[in-house]
Amino acid sequence: MTASQSPFQTVLIANRGEIAVRVARTLREMGIRSVAVYSDADAGAPHVRAADAAVNIGPAPAAQSYLNQERLLEAARETGAAAIHPGYGFLSENAIFARRCAEAGIAFIGPSPEAIEAMGSKIAARQAAKAAGVPIVPGTEVSLDDAEAITAVAANLGYPVAIKAAAGGGGYGMRVANSPEEIQATLDGVRRDAERAFGDATVYVEKFFSPAPRHIEIQILGDRHGRVVHLGERECSLQRRFQKIVEETPSVAVSPELRERMGAAAVALATQMGYTSAGTIECLLDRDGSFYFLEMNTRLQVEHPVTEMVTGVDLVREMVRIAAGEPMAIPAGGIAPRGHAIEARVYAEDPAKNFMPSPGEITRLELPAGEGIRVDAGVETGSKITFYYDPMIAKVIAWGETRPDAVARLRQALDGFVVEGIKTNLPFLRRIAASDDFAGGAFHTRYVDEHLARIMAE
Repeated sequence: MTASQSPFQTVLIANRGEIAVRVARTLREMGIRSVAVYSDADAGAPHVRAADAAVNIGPAPAAQSYLNQERLLEAARETGAAAIHPGYGFLSENAIFARRCAEAGIAFIGPSPEAIEAMGSKIAARQAAKAAGVPIVPGTEVSLDDAEAITAVAANLGYPVAIKAAAGGGGYGMRVANSPEEIQATLDGVRRDAERAFGDATVYVEKFFSPAPRHIEIQILGDRHGRVVHLGERECSLQRRFQKIVEETPSVAVSPELRERMGAAAVALATQMGYTSAGTIECLLDRDGSFYFLEMNTRLQVEHPVTEMVTGVDLVREMVRIAAGEPMAIPAGGIAPRGHAIEARVYAEDPAKNFMPSPGEITRLELPAGEGIRVDAGVETGSKITFYYDPMIAKVIAWGETRPDAVARLRQALDGFVVEGIKTNLPFLRRIAASDDFAGGAFHTRYVDEHLARIMAE
């Protein structure tokens, strides 16, 4: 679909950094004019130059720029944008913004406001998954108000338990209690986190698996013609403090039979919702092969490139097509994935100082390249890293015919990635990628936290 065929002659990208660069690239390939937005701190940033036009939307703080809905809508009107792509983070899962776009006659390149709302509450999402016949993590489908009620639930579930913010997601708004004595303090902490981050202190309780499970997610696409497909799984178990570090597809722990069962469950949930656009069903995979619904992310995932590398599907292109009312360009028989892909997230943070953010100017940047290597970056030599935004600066994706091939290429790419002027987690990523456990796929969701001292000492 070219711009002449699409109702979207111009699309505004309501984001920054590597994801804005990445969206602009696909829009250019589709012949669609792209508009970048930027804060005062991002004037001259790579994502600004990657677009065909750019609009300043305010001061550096995100609340006054990238989260400023009125200014973003004004920018869309000023530039004649018929649609807005939100990327991930910021307003990508904000139902109010999606609804305001529709009211302004501007297409939101993502799911409907109703779908965002349905999955935005983790309690409502659990209820929807259960209704669709998708296994859910044992826990509550209602909010709990006090420590006494949570203690009673925990006694039935067995310790440890996770107390989670209903409005949370992506590892935020979650703490673990290992005994009845820890319930009150854990509850208080989650409520503080939730109120500060989401403006909603509602909580619920889930079983916290021990031994640790794997974190597996299923990529789905739904169009406005009633079709929903899945594009396989992503292994997201390598995490630090519940935040993903390395992702890959396919997972060494998922058999073809399990892949079909998990994919069918994801499609069933999305179909029941009438879901359109890209979305991800996140699950926990126990060691006995049982899987449980965790949450749904109603947006493009940070780790989407690994799926693109093995399927050949441009997920941003499909999102644009779907938002324009076109059927998705996925063959009726689906797509057989080819090879293996692994992504590592490069952050501006100092592993030697408990991974604290490392602001400053990048005085030298050399990105790896070569066969099977993709780098999605939002920085360049001279870029300034600030405290205002997430410290992720790039993603390194390695593809190979086999997993060992992909691992070898990832190691080589990480060794060839040069950043000077600031601290990054590159040494940490290199140690993980070089380990025997990583080569053997022997890890789980708490692997990094449990082995951090050893990893840092290697």
